[in-house]
Amino acid sequence: MALKTPTEPRRRLGARIIDGVERAGNKLPEPFALFLYLLLGVGIVSTVVSWFGVNTQVPGSSKLTPVKGLFTGEGIAWLMTTAVDNFISFPPLGVVVTLLLAVGVAERTGLLLTLVKSTLGRAPRWALPYVIALVALCAHIMSDASILVIPPIAALVFKAAGRNPVAGLLGSYAIGIAAFSCTPFVTSTDALLAGISNAAAVPVAGAVLPVTAVSNLALNVVLSVVLTVAGGLVIDKILEPRLNRMGVGTGKAAEHDSDAAASAAVTAPERSALRWAGLALVLVVAGVLALTLPEGSPLRNEQGGFLPKSPLLSSVIFLVFTVLIVPSIVYGARLRKITGIQSVVEMMGQSVKDAVSFIVVAFVMAQFLALFTWSGLASWVAVNGARTLQDVNFTGFGAVIAFIVVVSLLNLLIASGSSLWTLIAAVFIPMFALIGYEAGFIQAAFRVGDSATQALTPLNPYLVIILAFLRKYEPDAGIGSIIGRMLPFTIVFWILWVLVLSAFFFTGTGTGPGMGILVR
Repeated sequence: MALKTPTEPRRRLGARIIDGVERAGNKLPEPFALFLYLLLGVGIVSTVVSWFGVNTQVPGSSKLTPVKGLFTGEGIAWLMTTAVDNFISFPPLGVVVTLLLAVGVAERTGLLLTLVKSTLGRAPRWALPYVIALVALCAHIMSDASILVIPPIAALVFKAAGRNPVAGLLGSYAIGIAAFSCTPFVTSTDALLAGISNAAAVPVAGAVLPVTAVSNLALNVVLSVVLTVAGGLVIDKILEPRLNRMGVGTGKAAEHDSDAAASAAVTAPERSALRWAGLALVLVVAGVLALTLPEGSPLRNEQGGFLPKSPLLSSVIFLVFTVLIVPSIVYGARLRKITGIQSVVEMMGQSVKDAVSFIVVAFVMAQFLALFTWSGLASWVAVNGARTLQDVNFTGFGAVIAFIVVVSLLNLLIASGSSLWTLIAAVFIPMFALIGYEAGFIQAAFRVGDSATQALTPLNPYLVIILAFLRKYEPDAGIGSIIGRMLPFTIVFWILWVLVLSAFFFTGTGTGPGMGILVR
């Protein structure tokens, strides 16, 4: 009688789905080839559609927006004359390169690792997912800089504590990118979205309340608490156990941090250098405050404030760069890791070398995104998606849920939240106002749909940087490795945030000071 061999326990449905998404995603080409194919695909589609003379009427505009084809005389001339400008003006390019210069110096002097071991590293091992979730959430005040600074630090924190560094890396990325629309702080994003909402509400201005930068603050505070707890739970109970079962992040890490992370103790020279770096940080902050607080200071706007626009808000990337680079140089100098300006130049040069893959991808990515806008396809997709929902003719809360679904799907194609809101707000705010919803509440619903799926879109320019970080621990990782592992975060966030918004709706609680839900 043959003996039965033990069989591997049947995996749960959720694990099989995530594995399937990861395998499918990893069959996608490398980022450069992916965006090149997308560029050619949009070029072909735009050309074919343009032959039929398709136009889009963007609500609020008196002009028709025609769909223009890439493979036409006009399109070829456009690409040849704007390719360099498209690349140079690609927003993430300057942000990424600038911050990587500073992060590279902070990393190579050892400041980041020492800071991690002496501060976050003191958190109880069990609490690390929640601490990292809170830090990633609060770091959104740095705007896009948080996506570049926090994930590699989170990986070091997890590694120093004997936990999976990839869980810290990807978990902080998922939470940080979701926090763009649900931070408890009032940022330039709030002012930007409010401005777009008010412009879109002009046709119904007498019926709805004006939207301000704090119109969604109450909702955002609740969502931020949910994000911290839920994000920490997903890291702790889903992401990290799965990575450990797969053996990801448990082997040899990147050479430049593996040996350093092995010792959790901070030496006396490191402690002394850290104190000097802290003093340098205090001086930098004092200098910024001296340029900010006095009346008539150069970092205030013409009205004497900071919102919606001001030199201070426009200087966020430079300020983050300065806050990183100055203490890093002081720290490195105290430990003799920096002996002159050439040491700093070499560290920055190595950082740029590490970013070469992103710079190469950014060239074709910039062309794709510019073409998607110039061709008119972005407007056509957004406006027709909005009209489809309008034609369904929902009037109750189901209409709000359907709107969130549409936003979540459109977000996979148009990664910029402000760009997407600019395209669809002019349709949805008047439409929902006519069936009794305040503009500020519809903006809140947009933020729910926009935040939840941000981490899933392969069109997110920062995905390439996260992939580079990930390959330090998992050399064979691909885009699908990130997207598959983001899926649990997206599902949990989407469901919980819809439930939170539903609670606000059914209890009649306003989403922020002076902002109700239904038009009175």
